[in-house]
Amino acid sequence: MQVVIGGASGFLGTALTKHLRSQGHTVTRLVRSGSGDDASRWDPAAGVIDQDLINAADAVINLSGASISRWPRTRAYRQELLDSRTSPTSVIAQAIAKSPTPPVMLSASAMGFYGSDRGDEVLTERSTAGTGFLSDVVQAWEAAALPAVETTRVVFLRTTLVLDKRGGLLKLMLIPFKLGAGAKIGPGTQYMSFISLDDWLRAVEFLLDSQTANGPYNLTIPQAQTNAEFTDALGVALHRPTFLAAPGIALKAALGTGIAKDLLGSLRVSPKALTSAGFEFEHPDLASTIEAAL
Repeated sequence: MQVVIGGASGFLGTALTKHLRSQGHTVTRLVRSGSGDDASRWDPAAGVIDQDLINAADAVINLSGASISRWPRTRAYRQELLDSRTSPTSVIAQAIAKSPTPPVMLSASAMGFYGSDRGDEVLTERSTAGTGFLSDVVQAWEAAALPAVETTRVVFLRTTLVLDKRGGLLKLMLIPFKLGAGAKIGPGTQYMSFISLDDWLRAVEFLLDSQTANGPYNLTIPQAQTNAEFTDALGVALHRPTFLAAPGIALKAALGTGIAKDLLGSLRVSPKALTSAGFEFEHPDLASTIEAAL
């Protein structure tokens, strides 16, 4: 396929570009600066994109978005979190809608759609949207793709925590864990939903190749685990103790209420649509996911 990727320079975008090329696809990166034979300049804020590139593409994958984990989450950065997702998505969706042969669109999304804390409720793609800042952002993010939804197949990649030692959350977590300071967060009873980088890449390619995949897909292992279970398993894998705990009140004082609420919240996400479509995980459980990530 001829695939165009927005957000190709990030952790997931870099890995996906390499993976798709290894499978024989031709990938063109949308870039705001720089150049290269595989790059095309665009300016989402100004609504600028190469329409001919979109017309010639078989698929466009948008992974653009500022980091959700940056601290502090000021009012200005909250606006950036929203704009950095909705503007690129809208520009791509409108270009697809204008195309005489609209390419497939895979649009990044997140488990934040379901809110920050749903307790032990099992969350499938049919579950209702949550409340709060992150849910509002994700709902606006997905809504920005409406022009493409009306003209072609659009898949929303509702991604959970993607685990790999080279980037993302796990790269940050490994520092204290390797020092023997790994700790459960708050009570540790809250559910965490995650997926190995390898399975995330395979799932994206699976949904890209499918002729029927449409709408939201949760990208997560079949069984979510509690924070305490995850902490213990990572400690065992690294041969380090995990006796410590990070009290919720301390997290709120250090990180602010918003980010602390995200960390202490419970999201028990299920990949029901993905498994029903026939996808098979290489790392379906906690132990194999951590082993692959390390």
